[in-house]
Amino acid sequence: MEEQKFSTVIEPKNGWFDLHLKELLQYRDLVFLFVKRNFTANYKQTILGPAWAIIQPFLTSVIFTIVFGNIAGLAPSGVPSFIFYFSANIVWQYFARCLTATSTTFTANSAILGKVYFPRLVMPVSTVFSQLISFAIQFAFFLVFWIYYMIVPSGLKPNVYMLMLPLLILQLALLGLGFGIIVSACTTKYRDLAMLVGFGTQLWMYATPVAYDISYIPDRLMGVYMLNPVAPVVLTMRYAFLGTGFFDLKYYIIGWITTLIVLFVGIILFSRVEKTFMDTV
Repeated sequence: MEEQKFSTVIEPKNGWFDLHLKELLQYRDLVFLFVKRNFTANYKQTILGPAWAIIQPFLTSVIFTIVFGNIAGLAPSGVPSFIFYFSANIVWQYFARCLTATSTTFTANSAILGKVYFPRLVMPVSTVFSQLISFAIQFAFFLVFWIYYMIVPSGLKPNVYMLMLPLLILQLALLGLGFGIIVSACTTKYRDLAMLVGFGTQLWMYATPVAYDISYIPDRLMGVYMLNPVAPVVLTMRYAFLGTGFFDLKYYIIGWITTLIVLFVGIILFSRVEKTFMDTV
């Protein structure tokens, strides 16, 4: 009798480091299918469709310009207030959406995860990619305003750091993925953590230079403040395209180290919980 050969072998995962990350490459077609599903579901049965990806950061930037820029007097000097806030809003919202969307991986997809086998990391990874499409739409809209302010002299001073944009987006994606899957792993037993994600994300935004200029942070607090891994990304984005603020390699490297640690812990915890999550979800 001829011996049967199987292309896929499903084995139990027993150790903390049984991650099998290579399976993600084998299931890349499934990742793209989930990306399409997530993006379509976000704007299905809506009048404006993907235009909502632009409307939210646009209106938020307008409100920030009025409240923080004009009323509170926190507007930056030498740069138009609107594009100052808009540049940070699109960066922050990409990170925030990656975090909040991946934080519900187990609870929101329990019906699918309990029926068929595939690497569970496929779902949060596909969420990060689907949010990247929304970011691309927002960034294209940002470039329209950026080009306008470049044509109309307004103090913008773009520089070579614009080439760092792919690294900045990659860092935000990995950081949002890492924190998101940590929360998703914890919410399988403690559902109230999911309710704190939205509130915690809002507080985090105000601990990041999104609604104000970094110059308002006292020098004695700068070292602690910059431990926030999102802060160097926002500052670098503004410095690259607007020429305001600064780029500090030390804080940027610390941010990357934090990102990789959070992602590593998240993947291990996620892998550990996925073995038993159906018993608790």
